[in-house]
Amino acid sequence: MPTLDIKKENQQEIGANQYVQFIFEEVQKRNPNEPEFHQAVKEVLHSLIPVIEKNPTYMKQGVLERIVEPERMISFRVPWVDDSGQVKVNRGFRVQYNSAIGPYKGGLRFHPSVNASIIKFLGFEQIFKNALTGQPIGGGKGGSDFDPKGKSDGEIMRFTQSFMSELSKYIGPDVDVPAGDIGVGAKEIGYLFGQYKKIRGGFEAGVLTGKGIGYGGSLARKEATGYGTVYFVNEMLKDQDLTFSGKTVVVSGSGNVSIYAIEKATQLGATVVACSDSSGYIYDKDGIDLSLVKQLKEVENERISEYANRKPSAEFFEGCQGIWSIPCDIALPCATQNEIDEISAKILVANGVKAVGEGANMPSTLEAIDVFQQNNILFGPAKAANAGGVSVSALEMAQNSARLSWTFEEVDQKLEEIMKTIYKECVTAANEYNAPNNLVVGANIAGFVKVADAMLAQGVI
Repeated sequence: MPTLDIKKENQQEIGANQYVQFIFEEVQKRNPNEPEFHQAVKEVLHSLIPVIEKNPTYMKQGVLERIVEPERMISFRVPWVDDSGQVKVNRGFRVQYNSAIGPYKGGLRFHPSVNASIIKFLGFEQIFKNALTGQPIGGGKGGSDFDPKGKSDGEIMRFTQSFMSELSKYIGPDVDVPAGDIGVGAKEIGYLFGQYKKIRGGFEAGVLTGKGIGYGGSLARKEATGYGTVYFVNEMLKDQDLTFSGKTVVVSGSGNVSIYAIEKATQLGATVVACSDSSGYIYDKDGIDLSLVKQLKEVENERISEYANRKPSAEFFEGCQGIWSIPCDIALPCATQNEIDEISAKILVANGVKAVGEGANMPSTLEAIDVFQQNNILFGPAKAANAGGVSVSALEMAQNSARLSWTFEEVDQKLEEIMKTIYKECVTAANEYNAPNNLVVGANIAGFVKVADAMLAQGVI
C-alpha cells in the first residue's frame, strides 16, 4: 500500500483527517467491489482520528496501512460429491488478518453469500473484537459459499472433509483457531475436527472451538454470544438506571445467538415478542415460547413459520425487514449484516426503542447507527456486544491447553465479567477521546490501541 510521505519537514501539516482519508481511499482502490469490507473499515478508521491526533507515532510507523491489510488471505477450491454422485465445487476462504496479540481466531461461515468482501469485513472486525475480550487472540475469519440448508448429513460431511483437507495446511492451536458461525454448528465442527485429527495424526483439541462437550468443548459456549450480548446491554441499561425487567424485546434470527439472547433476556425479566429466520418473522403477543423455538430449530430443523401453526397466539409474516416495525423497548439484531437500515432505525426510534444491542456481526448500516446516536438511543456495537462467543472460545482454548473442564457456572461467570469489563473499557475510551456515550467510538479505540501498541512493540512486520 502506498504511504503518505510523513518524513518531510512539513510532517506536522499532515493531519489525522488527511491520513485517515488517504488510508480509506487506498483501501477502496485496492479492494474494488467489496462494499461490506469498505463499510467495516470506514466505520473503524473515522473513529480513530482523535487517537492519531493524540498519538502521531501510529501515523509515523504506518500502523493503519498495516492493520487494514490482512497478513494472509487464502482462497481455495472445495470439490465434493453429492448424494447423486455429481461432483460439486465450492470456494473456500480464510483470512488471517492480524496476529499481534495472539493466534488468529474467528469463525467459519457456510452461506451462499460468502465472498472475499464478507470474509474480510468479518476478519477486520474480529481484530478489535478479540482485543476487547482481554484474551490473547488475534483476528481471523473464514468460510465458504456452500449452503448446508437442504443438504443431507452425508453431503455436509463430504463437503466439510474436503474443506478441512485444504484448510488444515494453515491452522493449528498456536497458529489459527477457527470456530463456527452462520451455517457451521455442532455437526459441522465435529466433521471438521474429525478430518483435521485424521490428517494430523494426533488429538490437537485446541485447533477448533465450539466442539462437542465430549471431545474438548466448553460448557456455555453455545450460549455465549447470546448471553454475552444481553450482559453487555444490561450494563448499558444499568448506567441509565434501567433494567430488562418488564421490557418488551424484539430479537431477530433464531439460531444460537438469537435463542440464547432470548433465554437470557427472559431470565432477566423481559418479554421477547418476536424472532425470525430467512423466510420471515413471528410475532407472539404472549411472549416467545422458547422451548418451542428450540424444538423447531435445534431438533426438527423447521422454518420459524411452523411456530405460528402450533401457537394460536402467534402470527407469521413473510420477509424479515418488518420485524423492526414491532414496538419494543430493546432491539437485539442477531441475524446477519446490515439487517437494520436507516428506515428501520427510524421506525424503531419512532416506536420508542430505548436500547439496541448488536448480537450479529455489523447488523446495522452506518446510516442506521447515525439515527440511533442522533436520537440518544443506547447502542451496543457488534464488536463489543457480541464478543461473548469468541470470549468463551478463548476460555475453551485455555481449558484445552490445561486439559481440564470448568463447570457451566464457572464459564458463565467468567463470561459475564468479561462483558462487564468490555463495557467499562468502551466507556473509558469514549470519554478519554471526548465522545461520551458513543460506544462505537469507544469500542473501536479500545480495541485498536491494544493491537496497535503490540504491533509497534514487535517492529515492522
